[in-house]
Amino acid sequence: MWKKFHIILTKTYNSYILFLGDKMKKYKYNIVNLDCANCAREIEEALNKNEYLNNVVVNFNTLTLSYESEKEFSLKELNALVKKIEPDTSITSNEIAVKKEFHLSILILGIIIGALALYLNIPQNLKIILYIISYSLLLYKTSTNAIKLLIKSKIINENALITISCLGALIIGNVMEGIMVITLYTIGKILEEKALNNSRKSIKNLLDISEAYANKKEGNNIIKIDVNDVKVNDILVVKKGEKIPVDGIIVEGSTILDTSSLTGESKPAPKNINDTVLSGCINLENVIQIKATSVFKDSTVSKIIELLESATDKKTKIETVVSKISKIYTPIVLILAVLIVATLPILFKVSINDSIYRGLTFLVISCPCAIAISVPLSYFTGIGTSSKNGILIKGSNYLDNLSNTKNIIFDKTGTLTNGSYEVTNIELIDKTYTKEEIMDILLKGESLSSHPIASSIVKNKKINNIDVTNFKEIKGQGISFKLNDKIVLIGNKTLCNCHEEAVLHLNINGTHVASITISDTIKENAHDTIKSLKKLGITTYMFTGDNKDTALTIGNKLGIDNIKYEMLPTDKYKNYELVSQNNGITIFVGDGINDAPVLKRADIGISMGGVGSDEAIEASDIVLMEDDLKRIIDAIKISNYTKHIIKENLIFASLTKIVILLLSVFGLANMWFAVFADTGVTLLTILNTLRIMNSKTYLNK
Repeated sequence: MWKKFHIILTKTYNSYILFLGDKMKKYKYNIVNLDCANCAREIEEALNKNEYLNNVVVNFNTLTLSYESEKEFSLKELNALVKKIEPDTSITSNEIAVKKEFHLSILILGIIIGALALYLNIPQNLKIILYIISYSLLLYKTSTNAIKLLIKSKIINENALITISCLGALIIGNVMEGIMVITLYTIGKILEEKALNNSRKSIKNLLDISEAYANKKEGNNIIKIDVNDVKVNDILVVKKGEKIPVDGIIVEGSTILDTSSLTGESKPAPKNINDTVLSGCINLENVIQIKATSVFKDSTVSKIIELLESATDKKTKIETVVSKISKIYTPIVLILAVLIVATLPILFKVSINDSIYRGLTFLVISCPCAIAISVPLSYFTGIGTSSKNGILIKGSNYLDNLSNTKNIIFDKTGTLTNGSYEVTNIELIDKTYTKEEIMDILLKGESLSSHPIASSIVKNKKINNIDVTNFKEIKGQGISFKLNDKIVLIGNKTLCNCHEEAVLHLNINGTHVASITISDTIKENAHDTIKSLKKLGITTYMFTGDNKDTALTIGNKLGIDNIKYEMLPTDKYKNYELVSQNNGITIFVGDGINDAPVLKRADIGISMGGVGSDEAIEASDIVLMEDDLKRIIDAIKISNYTKHIIKENLIFASLTKIVILLLSVFGLANMWFAVFADTGVTLLTILNTLRIMNSKTYLNK
């Protein structure tokens, strides 16, 4: 299964990141000094207007820039494009981005100079000079960014709002108010960046399934090397407690591996010589030696991390709406601020200075960072949490839609059932035989058959069929053979000349002696999963190519609402269209090649990672790493909780801003409130988002 799992993941990964055409290629770089979600959106929108760039995505969660192009841009050319939009931001190919540096000494010096000017008994002209020096130090970076952006890209962002507010406060004589705003804004930005980096680090730790080094064996020596330097066929030593660095095959030793980082399965897996092992699994017991079968960038763990980081590139409806509103948000805020300044003196007899102060406060409150950051960060955290629970979600839009599910359609064989058949009943027609004798004859004959049902019946059983002769497969009917002096027929009722209803019949020397019921075994957790789906108000369907009796038996045992049987792949596709006409999202869950078209068409296609075909997994939107149907319920719960957190953040941020905006208009809120409504609210929404990572609080309910 492990080798197949790696092949499946490779196909999924390649279909996600490789060429879209003969010439179009996907590129990905890291972004340095990007500290604003709105700035990320502005870069993305501006670059998408470039005729040589397609599908540009600036992912603020992972600080990455990805795009598709026929033209190969140099880093210098990319940086020239980006710096036109965000002067301080740069693009790098380095894996570790340099942290943005802010010199606190400049901030402290600016505050001291401003305080001296305010409180020292010095001439007014000197006070004004010191104020200008103080503001120049404090506002230099913010105002420079605002001016560059306005000149080069005709864009007004939060830097401009803060600059206007502070300079306005200076002009109307509220000197310390202006100093306080830029000081608290800067400190807030530092804390905000720290909180964001901590949240990214927390999520990275959640997904930290790769090993940074490998123990390479050279002769009798073992040397520690960077995991990126591992080559195919290198012999690597993996000690107790270490992660498998790259995919490989055990060449010496045996141990038990913790596979939970890949599959979400807590049960350890024993591994012996010649077994395939995947990167990211933890060695729990003995020292083993493995021969590397891949380099790190092609390993399972590397591809999972890449898929997860790219998953939030696919925007949800909420993110799209926030993005569209953000485009017109800042200009509207500026217009409203001007209206406040212009109308308050006329309507409410407020002084000019007071109305300007209220308008400036309004600008500070209106910075949209809290909403712009918290929404994509929530989806990113939700996808990371899903992965930790063995659910690989290929896009935040799919995570979002899970909570809107109204219908779920299951394939039967390999999805609801194990695809392995067993004898569940033997009805004796000729009482001179015992059930044990009938079973023995059945196993002897079926052990020579190539039919899938026969393979399932005899699997893991020791059978002596030396006395079986003249064995023949009778296409579409069954088998015949000679057992000592008996002529035996095993197959359908036509072959065995009987009328009883059963999957198999046994005929000896022309006499029908027994009817045998064979059933596919139902998967563990299948019944509980269906029950849980019904509690969530989701209608369940089963689509199968099996005959009516088999389908109804399995479907009724599980409590499926609607059962469709004797279906061709085209029938599944057509019937999916009929079901999906109902309101809400329709999920299709399958594992076979014949399920691939429906998985691709479905609102959300879910495939089974362990037994699923390569085609099914490549066509699906969500992959269950282990064949555990309970993971579907977990995925829906994670989706619900993620949207719950997003709703909390949006309501809290919006209400806080609206209340303080109204208070500022009526002169009841000063700039202290304004700074809290901006950076304070942003910090609180980031911290609230991290609750998604504590999956125990909602998955076990």
